[in-house]
Amino acid sequence: MLSDHSLSCRLERTEATANARFVEAHARLDPGSRAEWIEVAGAYAMFDGVQSPCTQTFGLGLFELPSTAHMEQIEGFFHARGAPVMHEVSPLADIELITLLNDRGYKPVEYTNVMFLLLGGRVPEVVPANEPLQVRLANDDERDLWAETAAEGWREYTEWAELMLNMMRVAARREGGVSFLVELQEKPIAAGGLAIHDGVALLAGASTIPQWRRLGAQRLLLECRLRYAVDSGCDLAMFCAAPGSASQRNAERKGFRIAYTRTKFALTKS
Repeated sequence: MLSDHSLSCRLERTEATANARFVEAHARLDPGSRAEWIEVAGAYAMFDGVQSPCTQTFGLGLFELPSTAHMEQIEGFFHARGAPVMHEVSPLADIELITLLNDRGYKPVEYTNVMFLLLGGRVPEVVPANEPLQVRLANDDERDLWAETAAEGWREYTEWAELMLNMMRVAARREGGVSFLVELQEKPIAAGGLAIHDGVALLAGASTIPQWRRLGAQRLLLECRLRYAVDSGCDLAMFCAAPGSASQRNAERKGFRIAYTRTKFALTKS
């Protein structure tokens, strides 16, 4: 499979849809949050709170080059909620989008490697047995347990601790999401999520509680999510990581390829 416009459309729409389901879950749980998403010129613009990483657009310029009126509509959506205006832009988007963003006062602020793995004909990896370490799907009545386990894996980032816990509680209740728990002697030590759209499995939200790292929890979690994706009829898996990060290296060891590097643009003047 080539890293082309068609692939980018599938990957970007999968992530956009997963985030849209997240925003919808947030709106159901807390109607006062003003969580909402809209589609403009093929891009999904979503608001999930001023600090939320979900508050941005996905797919801008990829499905349709936005007009000036489209950009004003998107920017107005965020301004009305007191949120920054951010766009995750694929390099396969219309090249004229760069000029449009430059003219409107945007600047690049972040890069993300979007990675993919072909699942067709994939032979499941035999993970070395570690009998005390087991992975399973979280039950509906374990949503808070899953959220607390996932958030605990980020506890060293104290400034994000409360935000992460709230986000994981929402993620556990998103439509179409699948939540996995890794247990050590029946004690939850790691968690991860999976979302599926159009035959693409998005792997996200994986973390391990600090004192239980380096036991193989993430490797087991990754392999079991890939098996679930194959069993669900997916032909692709995707994963997003910071360039050069440990997460990227771990994904590459599993056979993931970098499809492209995405750029996040922020509006610096209005």
